[in-house]
Amino acid sequence: MQSLLSQTFLAALLTGTVVSAIPLILAALGEQFSERAGVLNIGVEGMMLSGAYAGFATTLAGGGIWGGLLAALACGAGLGALMALFCVRMGMNQIIVGIALTLGAAGVTALLHHAHFARTYPRLDAAPRIAIPGLSGIPVLGQALFHHHPVTWLGLLAPALFALIYRNSFLGLNLAAAGERPDALDATGIGVVATRSAAVIVGGAMAGLGGGYMAVIASGIFVPHMTGGAGYIAIVLAMLARSRPLSVLGGGLLFGMCLAVTTALQVGGIAIPTDVIQMLPFVAVMAVLVLFGRHARMPSALGQPYRRGQR
Repeated sequence: MQSLLSQTFLAALLTGTVVSAIPLILAALGEQFSERAGVLNIGVEGMMLSGAYAGFATTLAGGGIWGGLLAALACGAGLGALMALFCVRMGMNQIIVGIALTLGAAGVTALLHHAHFARTYPRLDAAPRIAIPGLSGIPVLGQALFHHHPVTWLGLLAPALFALIYRNSFLGLNLAAAGERPDALDATGIGVVATRSAAVIVGGAMAGLGGGYMAVIASGIFVPHMTGGAGYIAIVLAMLARSRPLSVLGGGLLFGMCLAVTTALQVGGIAIPTDVIQMLPFVAVMAVLVLFGRHARMPSALGQPYRRGQR
């Protein structure tokens, strides 16, 4: 019996870790993409929250899971475009604009939820999961790692794709130049403003997709302020990863495990106050910052607006 409980606990922990990590990984990859080009996107939390509502509302209205995720991605990209307008093209303070977007998104999504659903909290049908033949039959690990919605696997593979872009493409070189030496990029005839704007929009789209995954696939429900600081954890994760997407994957799984402990302990029959468990991700963030924060290196032009001809 004890062995069975241990396996059940481990399976619940691993499953929860993967599902909880995907929104963090997607949002952190988007933030890393933006930071690499020299734009600090503090509005990730708001973009995730907006994506979560857009994805949930679209799916509930009959758009299906893929339609909901597409709506979440588009909503995040729209807010990214707004930030690109204010911060990249108009040169406004990136931190102030990011905070304003987050506060605005929190208020608007809460208002829309109240207007559409009042005090009810409708739920979506559980997202279909696909089992990988052979691998899904592995004890404990099979159901935890190889029996998910396809977007989950795409999220786990995304860091490898971003790593290839950074290392083996002109886009990766242009992004690095926009963040380190925008004047040199400008001298080659490649637009710094266009490069940075595109990076912020992609970053917003990834954050929106992360929020959409959280509402549509992970929980099947939207609750105002449901991201609960996940966007800020994603920002820390992107900074600590130092332009290494595979480090985002490892860090996302670490923080995802902290988020998944609550469910796993409940499945295992262990009674620990929920408030204590909910503190774990933030305790982990502080511990990681103390241990590794001093080694984090940001692009030299991060947060600095660029105007053509300046040095």
